[in-house]
Amino acid sequence: MTERPQHVTARIRPDDAAPARPALRVVHEPAGIDLAAAEEAAGRFLNALGISTASESLRGTPGRMVRAYAELFSPRPFDLTTFPNDEGYDELVLARRIPVRSVCEHHLLPFVGTAHVGYLPGARILGLSKLARVVEHFACRPQVQERLTKQVADWLQTHLEPKGVGVVIEAEHSCMTLRGVQATGSTTMTSTLLGLLRSDARSRSEFLALTGAAS
Repeated sequence: MTERPQHVTARIRPDDAAPARPALRVVHEPAGIDLAAAEEAAGRFLNALGISTASESLRGTPGRMVRAYAELFSPRPFDLTTFPNDEGYDELVLARRIPVRSVCEHHLLPFVGTAHVGYLPGARILGLSKLARVVEHFACRPQVQERLTKQVADWLQTHLEPKGVGVVIEAEHSCMTLRGVQATGSTTMTSTLLGLLRSDARSRSEFLALTGAAS
């Protein structure tokens, strides 16, 4: 879908074509990162919990810990490339089982799962890989799943201007499975539906059925 062949006819001159829309550069700008200060704090944190970092195997743990969290909190920049919907395609576009990894903002423990992201095209269509990029963009920060789901849907609705957007996320939260209630194997599902995917019963049912959320 993202690389259609170029159609050339005698009825269209180059100067008649609409100018291409420039891609939107999406960059997450975190507050200043001080890895050295974070590593020092991580060492103190472990020592305060009674974990000595004096041994050879643990000496580098504070640094590794800091770099791991820095990676989890740093989404990769990307270009939001869109293309004119020349064929007037008006059915559902759905990317299923997009991997999700994020960190619960309450315990700073990971939650992982999958996202299903779909939309009903308007005047433009989106490069399919960008749906996964948008999920990553909002997942790479301390999060709650409910907010993450809505942020992805709202952002696509604003920047793509489709007729409808749907996002379903199912994830397993370490803060539920590894601590506290220790509900091993439990998952949490959240959804956000906008536009026709919310107001039109047929479109809503199709989206939920294809994502498995209606089963």
